[in-house]
Amino acid sequence: MAPSEKLPEKLPGSLRSASRRRFVKGLGAAGATLPALAMLPRWGFAEDATATYPNAAIDWKQFAGQTLTLAGAIHPWSNAITPLLPDFTELTGISVVPDFRLETTYLGALPIQLNRRESTPDVFMFTTYGQGISAGWVEPLNAYYADRSLTDPGWYDESDLLKTARAFPLWRDGERYAIPITSEAVTLFINGDALAARNLKVPQTFEDLLVTANAIKTDEMSGIAMRAQAGGNSSVPAMSFVFSYGGDMVKDNRAAFATPEAIAAIEMFGQLLSQAGPGGVSGYEWYHVLDDFLQRRTAMAIDSSNFATDISNPARSHVAGKAVFAAFPHATGRTSVPFMSHWQACINSRSRHKRAAFLFLLWATSKPTSLRTAAAGLATTRVSAWSSENFKKAFGAQAAEAALTNLQNADVERAKAILFHPLSRPILDAFMIGVNEVVTGAKPAKIAMTNAAEKANAAIRG
Repeated sequence: MAPSEKLPEKLPGSLRSASRRRFVKGLGAAGATLPALAMLPRWGFAEDATATYPNAAIDWKQFAGQTLTLAGAIHPWSNAITPLLPDFTELTGISVVPDFRLETTYLGALPIQLNRRESTPDVFMFTTYGQGISAGWVEPLNAYYADRSLTDPGWYDESDLLKTARAFPLWRDGERYAIPITSEAVTLFINGDALAARNLKVPQTFEDLLVTANAIKTDEMSGIAMRAQAGGNSSVPAMSFVFSYGGDMVKDNRAAFATPEAIAAIEMFGQLLSQAGPGGVSGYEWYHVLDDFLQRRTAMAIDSSNFATDISNPARSHVAGKAVFAAFPHATGRTSVPFMSHWQACINSRSRHKRAAFLFLLWATSKPTSLRTAAAGLATTRVSAWSSENFKKAFGAQAAEAALTNLQNADVERAKAILFHPLSRPILDAFMIGVNEVVTGAKPAKIAMTNAAEKANAAIRG
């Protein structure tokens, strides 16, 4: 069911859904060129895109009879790609066996499995890129892109990818070990009714956010919810604060979150949650944040732009059609720098079916497949998919505009510095233990973050 894109009439400010001109401008800022947009095929339905597969100068049947194991997290991408797997099998003769698990379970088990040097999974969703490259778990892909029996560059058209998606997988030597499969940036979500009831404006700065969170909270509804659990998987919102205050997570191969900028950022993060957050927020992960927002238990939330499809789904959400999707706030005198990321998919370096695995990834991230997954509300990596009417209906035009704004404002290199570090997990764990101590009031920000950085740097030194 497509969500309504109409916002509440009382909503303050000019927050109506983006016009096509504004949306196209946002796509251009995210790295697309307007001539490319002008030449987009005008398919009426995403399914019509399947007719373009035979146009590729690729023998789709060259690996017929092989079987791939596809592993990943239960996630919007896995939800969108799974129904299309029979179509891939029909096109190529390659069978795909999916193995999708809860995100925390999957991320904990995958390194163990890869470290055993098993040949499966053949293809897997991956986040700890630096660790995977250093350990030799992931296959380098540049040679596959250059192989004309596997890739038709004109048909695949990498110029259609968002700028961040083109830059994200590049390793320091120019090699690619993964293909981005989704796009997301940290976004501010607001219950429009709650905002209008207090005649409040959408907060622009962190100071505004603190005032608004305290003004909008009630006995039944917290002012704001964000992840704050003491583990690296909860780090996304807090890292956005650090970046937007001018800080870094990693710099010159050292944890950098004990700087004055980072300390000020986490101090504000802690004030927001201690003053206006929900009870028990120190144990919150992303699903707690999303559920609180869907059930009107919090007036504002900060997390992944990919929440939009759930927020706008009337079958799941009590704020469908009434939510505001906004740019991530900024510190006074600075620009907003939200954390951004692309989930990526890699090929197991021990796979017995590497070429078939690459063909699968090429298919999964191609224009026609991306148009189909975008129609299910997936934020893909392709300009053509983002600009499609089916995507804007499923994701919401205003949500898409906010996501693009936040992707545009993000700093890809600062995000990659921490995500691709070989020790990203212990660094992020140390960081969030410190953040959690600030949120609970156990320690002031300066002490907590100094201790956290020392612990992270000890891990880096080995």
